[in-house]
Amino acid sequence: MRIGELARQAGTTTRTLRHYEELGLLPARRSGNGYRTYDDGDLRLLQQIRTLQDFGFGLEETRPFVDCLRAGHPAGDSCPASLDVYRRKLAELDDCIDHLQRIRAEVGAQLARAELEAAADVPGGPPPLCAFTCPEPPAPPEAPPFEGTPGTP
Repeated sequence: MRIGELARQAGTTTRTLRHYEELGLLPARRSGNGYRTYDDGDLRLLQQIRTLQDFGFGLEETRPFVDCLRAGHPAGDSCPASLDVYRRKLAELDDCIDHLQRIRAEVGAQLARAELEAAADVPGGPPPLCAFTCPEPPAPPEAPPFEGTPGTP
């Protein structure tokens, strides 16, 4: 197949395919008339690269997977070098997650502090932290109207 068809099937652009070719990730075979030619194996290489990129792998990190497929293995991750890349990526992701969890804890602490300070600025002071509210005491009964003449018991 030619480069345009491979690009369509892989869901990418011809420019991307040329870039992969420059990096040595995609073979550079030419037909007699000078056109680039590709086969289903090349499509499989591209699918492997794209999947790994979707997972956050850089192009150079995909190289061991591509080399594994080119060596005739049934899957790009069945070679020791590919497994090493997986291990490094997992360690990198774990570090990133740890870092984000520390930042999240700091932001949460800052929010709690800011909310307390904002509540202290409310007129009358911060609202009580008690979950129970006391009912208002009942109003005293009104006195009955006076029914006599003034000055007489």
